[in-house]
Amino acid sequence: MILYAAADLLWATRIKATGEKVGTPCRPIRSLEMLEMRLKDEDVRAVLLDLDNSELAFAVIDRLRGDGATKAERAIELIAWGPHVMVSELAEARRRGCDRVLTRGQFANELAALLESRRPD
Repeated sequence: MILYAAADLLWATRIKATGEKVGTPCRPIRSLEMLEMRLKDEDVRAVLLDLDNSELAFAVIDRLRGDGATKAERAIELIAWGPHVMVSELAEARRRGCDRVLTRGQFANELAALLESRRPD
């Protein structure tokens, strides 16, 4: 399962449709409470974080990379993306522990491959 926190319906729809196309289930998270529910119910492989909603993105990063995170939660891959002009937010996502940080263009170009490579066995 891939979770995603998209800032708008366009990205949410694109991620979900691409996941369906490549056979990777993708589910949204809109809050930390929703993240907690998904973590209990799903085998989460990665979380995609839209830095256009940096408050939620950084809260998720801090939750999964913070002191209270379990070993399994720390193993969840974090991938953040945002506009190339959000230089400080992109750098902050790296600093806080994201495994991959992409510009919006890179994310758009790599989305299908990102999801396909994380398809359940």
